[in-house]
Amino acid sequence: MTSTLLAALRGEPVDHTPVWFMRQAGRSLPEYRALREGTAMLDACRTPELVSEITVQPVRRHGVDAAIFFSDIVVPLQAAGVDVEIVAGKGPVIADPIRSRADVDALPGLEPDQIPDIAESIGRVVDELAGQTPLIGFAGAPFTLASYLIEGGPSKNHEKTKSLMASDPETFSLLLSKLARISSTFIDVQLSAGAQAFQLFDSWAGYLSRRDYEEHVLEHSTSVFEALSHHDVPSIHFGVQTGELLGSMSRAGSSAVGVDFRVDLADASTRVQPDQALQGNLDPALLFAPWEALAPRIGDIVRQGLEHDAGFVFNLGHGVLPDTDPEVPGRIVAEVHRVSEQILSARG
Repeated sequence: MTSTLLAALRGEPVDHTPVWFMRQAGRSLPEYRALREGTAMLDACRTPELVSEITVQPVRRHGVDAAIFFSDIVVPLQAAGVDVEIVAGKGPVIADPIRSRADVDALPGLEPDQIPDIAESIGRVVDELAGQTPLIGFAGAPFTLASYLIEGGPSKNHEKTKSLMASDPETFSLLLSKLARISSTFIDVQLSAGAQAFQLFDSWAGYLSRRDYEEHVLEHSTSVFEALSHHDVPSIHFGVQTGELLGSMSRAGSSAVGVDFRVDLADASTRVQPDQALQGNLDPALLFAPWEALAPRIGDIVRQGLEHDAGFVFNLGHGVLPDTDPEVPGRIVAEVHRVSEQILSARG
């Protein structure tokens, strides 16, 4: 039987709105912090026993309708041979940032046999979920990975990235092309091992103008979805602050488009392709509000999402924040199910 999540992503009828949360597996859960103690992030991401347990923890606690594979956006870069470290309080730091065509030429590729641990981790998770909950795989989109490589780490302005893009578009395109193949390989291994859907995160795309996105980025994100199309699984394309780019991003080839919390779902519905599902979009900061203030906002999003006939998945408009009360996501799942069941039942 097809899960509610997979049905919603395909625009098929459901009896309730499915829910999962970006960053549901990880830092907001005390059981995660206890398990991760003394283990570096990238080491945890490459240890199948840890990955499988961390991935399943929020399914047990919250009753979400999907598991999201526990990994990090730079894991495929590390696996390919890039010298990268995740520094606490800062994020990924690249030892030798890309600055030239020679640097791009030297960037190694990624082959499936370099990441047997990823396939093993997926297999363990699928066994744990026992067909009751689907697993979503993921990878970073080419532009977001490129920004980390060019800037040397997280950036507020992405000035080095934009400079290379404008001054040497050929080199920039070559870099994104190589990264698209890395992302495709990373997701392909996950899908081949049993993941049933995937999300491509373009976390930094919202810092681009529509013109720059369409001229320099869209074709490379599109190539990821095309490379994975033989798997015939639902896919999600998500970026932060991408309201002005939703129409462009929707053309990359995903089944669904993720909407951040800055964009009204009714507006997003008019920007994506007619047959694409929507995913979103509760502000993660609102999880700190009293329940009597939060619950009506949840209901509003469910009602707006269900007006979109091509399918709707409830999520946050970005990831779960670290200090979130770990009891709140589970209450949200129950509320989304309750409200959506009422609406769908009334519709007949």
